[in-house]
Amino acid sequence: MTVDFSFKVAATDGSARSGEICTPRGSIRTPAFMPVGTAGTVKAMLPSSVRETGADIVLGNTYHLMLRPGAEEVAALGGLHKFMNWDRPILTDSGGFQVMSLAKLRKITEAGVTFQSHIDGSKHELTPERSIEIQCLLGADIQMVFDECTPFPCEVEEAEASMNLSMRWAELSKEAFAKYAKPGHALFGIVQGGVYPDLRLASSEALKKIGFDGYAVGGLAVGEGQQLMLQTLGITVPGLPEDKPRYLMGVGTPQDIIQSVARGIDMFDCVMPTRSGRHGQAFTWNGKVNLRNARFADDPRPLDEASSCPAARDYSRAYLHHLIKSQEYLGPMLLSWANVHFYQDLMREIRIAIEKGRFETFAAETLARLEKVAPEA
Repeated sequence: MTVDFSFKVAATDGSARSGEICTPRGSIRTPAFMPVGTAGTVKAMLPSSVRETGADIVLGNTYHLMLRPGAEEVAALGGLHKFMNWDRPILTDSGGFQVMSLAKLRKITEAGVTFQSHIDGSKHELTPERSIEIQCLLGADIQMVFDECTPFPCEVEEAEASMNLSMRWAELSKEAFAKYAKPGHALFGIVQGGVYPDLRLASSEALKKIGFDGYAVGGLAVGEGQQLMLQTLGITVPGLPEDKPRYLMGVGTPQDIIQSVARGIDMFDCVMPTRSGRHGQAFTWNGKVNLRNARFADDPRPLDEASSCPAARDYSRAYLHHLIKSQEYLGPMLLSWANVHFYQDLMREIRIAIEKGRFETFAAETLARLEKVAPEA
């Protein structure tokens, strides 16, 4: 018997909330952070290591997987879960953001987007229906509507036209989802509208009329800065259904996550933990640590001796510094592992704080600690 997709809020503390998303492939504890597995892999990490960090779900990328190896190819090999050896839920984005940011010579029409691959220049078309078809071929448990991500800065007229186009595409995406999706899969709508309150509210209302299993806030963390992002969230989130999960796309730093949870967000994804790890930067409870810095060359301490993550607990900072400076593969692997583990620890502590009714205190204390540059951490 297939388990239906569902969401339940278990506890609230102010606007912050903890709960659980149920899918046929398992439950997702919220607030949740989804490590980004762009091309069917969380960079520099084994799937078993990702699981051991406590991650309940990972994110895959429609644009990259459609170009290489191809959605039909992945489907023929048993779907993305089998392909990448991940048996827990997977969320796929729609490909819209990557088309806008990576593709060459793209052309947007009412029907969709035609573009040239950033890999080899080959021509492709991505429409709402094709985006959903690809996500269903991949076997994603949670899928996103096809949308246009409004750039920043953007004049109100351009933001409005883009938002309205995204809302029309959202309707077409839902029609395609009804055609291709398997029982238990879910489709999320994406709120657009730039940083303009009226457009954000209009987008929310349009999506609610269509009806989705969850609601994402897109088009943020694209250069507007944290203050404007949080202001936009503060306007947008109250207009979203309370009984559906809320997903802030592409965010972000630990500070961004804490502040966004305080405004009612349930789900996050970002490349930051693994990208930072590949560049020698580690996240700790006492701020960021740049292992490229020469002062760590003879530091025998681990990143965090209290951590349950072997990468953070069992290797000296001197050794990690050596690996990064020597450009050894193991350096990015260990730091990516430590960072994803830190993010999952952060989400666990957030959930506990909400459940105990002390989220505001936790947030204030943790934000103060994370703001440190960790010169002696």
